[in-house]
Amino acid sequence: MYKKNKYTVRSNKQIANLVYEMVLEGDTSYITKPGQFINIEIDKFYLRRPISICTYDESTITIIYKVVGEGTEVLSNLKEGTILDILTGLGNGFDTRRSKERPLLIGGGVGTPPMYGLCKALIKEGKKPVVVLGFNSKSDVFYEKEFKDLGVEVYISTVDGSYGTKGFVTDIIRTLNGYDFYYTCGPMNMLKAVYELIETSGELSLEERMGCGIGACMGCTINTKNGPRRVCYNGPVFKKEELVW
Repeated sequence: MYKKNKYTVRSNKQIANLVYEMVLEGDTSYITKPGQFINIEIDKFYLRRPISICTYDESTITIIYKVVGEGTEVLSNLKEGTILDILTGLGNGFDTRRSKERPLLIGGGVGTPPMYGLCKALIKEGKKPVVVLGFNSKSDVFYEKEFKDLGVEVYISTVDGSYGTKGFVTDIIRTLNGYDFYYTCGPMNMLKAVYELIETSGELSLEERMGCGIGACMGCTINTKNGPRRVCYNGPVFKKEELVW
């Protein structure tokens, strides 16, 4: 069940190359799991912009987004106090009950934000997540300190080798062991590589272009082993065993 409501921009700042963090104040009661998303109405644009939730509390939602077009460029210029029309409670999030003591969290680029909220939820359950984050370059890296402040192991890879391990998240994952489940979000090529590399079960959050964000337009439909599924409504989180690559 989703809810349409008004939210106030409390802060909106750049935290990496073309990447911004926005804190919104308003009703968060319809958000039930890490991995869900919101859909933001932007003035003069026909379609809303779906953005994953980084974290939330009783009165605020934190999102992290990258400027990739005109809509997100408008978002990046919004000032404190701006009122936005937003749909919340969208999508099915991660199931923290499926992991045991040492889950592996893998974020790629702007697939990193939902891993942060998930990490907090897993820690609250007494688990000890291991976090692997992948970026293109040092200027793209964000939230390393925030994850470390949670007291978890954090590994960073950059494609150009300018920070952390040179290469991809899979280059780090090959050196790790002892994890019992994995959660991941990021670009499709990264998700496919993780899916093929890791033998244990997991959950993957897919990135798809969405029209309505509520399951009505069918524009984000993918094929799964259980038939066609809408990423915005049946996902964005899917069990590894459901997916067909």
